[in-house]
Amino acid sequence: MDLVIARPEGLYCPPGDFYIDPWRPVDRAVITHGHGDHSRPGNQHYLCAEPGAGILRSRLGADINLQTLPYGQTLLHHGVTLSFHPAGHVLGSAQVRLEYQGEVWVASGDYKVEPDGTCAPFEPVRCHTFITESTFGLPIYRWQPQQEIFEQINAWWRDNQAKGKASVLFSYAFGKAQRILHGIDASIGPILAHGAVEPLNRVYREAGVYIPETRYAGDIPRNDPLLRQALIIAPPSAGGSSWMRRFGDYSDAFASGWMRLRGTRRRRGVDRGFVLSDHADWPGLLWAIGQTGAERVMVTHGSVQVLVRYLKEQGLDARGFVTEYGEEDDASTSGEAEA
Repeated sequence: MDLVIARPEGLYCPPGDFYIDPWRPVDRAVITHGHGDHSRPGNQHYLCAEPGAGILRSRLGADINLQTLPYGQTLLHHGVTLSFHPAGHVLGSAQVRLEYQGEVWVASGDYKVEPDGTCAPFEPVRCHTFITESTFGLPIYRWQPQQEIFEQINAWWRDNQAKGKASVLFSYAFGKAQRILHGIDASIGPILAHGAVEPLNRVYREAGVYIPETRYAGDIPRNDPLLRQALIIAPPSAGGSSWMRRFGDYSDAFASGWMRLRGTRRRRGVDRGFVLSDHADWPGLLWAIGQTGAERVMVTHGSVQVLVRYLKEQGLDARGFVTEYGEEDDASTSGEAEA
C-alpha cells in the first residue's frame, strides 16, 4: 500500500492516520517546518522536530498541543515507525521518515543541501519512495556559494554608507533573514530589524544560533544619522509601504532565489537583487534524490513536470503530487513563493 496519499486536507498516511503538513485542520499533524504553507493553525495535535518547537509556538501560539521528537529518534504510532531527519532548510526543518511493514518512505518538506550554520545540515535518508519538493526544479537554477553572496551584500552595504544612504534588504522574515544576519559582516555598521523579523531573531538566539545584535527599526527616529550607516532587514511586504519613509534616502535590495530570473528584480522595483535561496537548486535536488537510493520519487510544488520527466528519463518511477505548498507567508506580488 502507499504510505502517503494526497487527500483534500493534505498528505495523509493511511496506516498511521495522520497528515504531513496539512493545509486544512486535522486531528494529527506532523510538521516538517514552521513556514506558513507547511504549518497552519487549527490542528488538534502537532508533532515536529525538537529544534522547531520555538518557531511553531512563536508563529502558531504558545498554547498549541505540541509534541516534539529529537532528530533521529523514533516514534511508533499505529504500526508506523516515524522519525525526523535534518532538512537544512530553516531552524527545526525536518524530513519525515516513515517505515511500515518493511516499506520506507521519506517526505522531504523543503530542503537545501548547502550548510549555513543556522540549522542542522541536510542529511540524506535511504528509502524506497522519496517525496521531494521542486521549487527550483529547472536546470537554470544553480546557486553560487553562499559566502560569495554575503560578500556582495557587505560590499553593497559599504557602498551605500559611503553615499550616505540607508541599506534596506528585503528577505523572508523566517529563515532567510536569520541566514543573512548570521553570514554577513556585522562590524560594518548597525543592524536594524523590522517587527516581523525581530521576534524570530530571538527564537534563533535562544536555540543557540549566532545572530548579531539587532535593534528594532521602529525605535530609531526618522532621519537619525544612524540610519545612513545601517543595514535594515525587512520582509518583502514592507516594500512600498509608509514604513519605508522613515529611512529617507535609501537603497533597497531583495534576497531570493527568484533573483536568478531576469525581470524579477525589475518587477520588484529594487536597486539590487541577491540570488540566495533556502531551497535546493537543480544539482542539489538531483544529488539529494540520488542519495536516497529511492526507486520511486513523488514530486511536489514547483517545476514538477520538468523534474518528473527528467527522473523518468533516468529510469526512476516518478510522478507528481498536487499540493498547496509553495506560497509562504510573504509570497511575492509576482506569484513566486519566497525562497
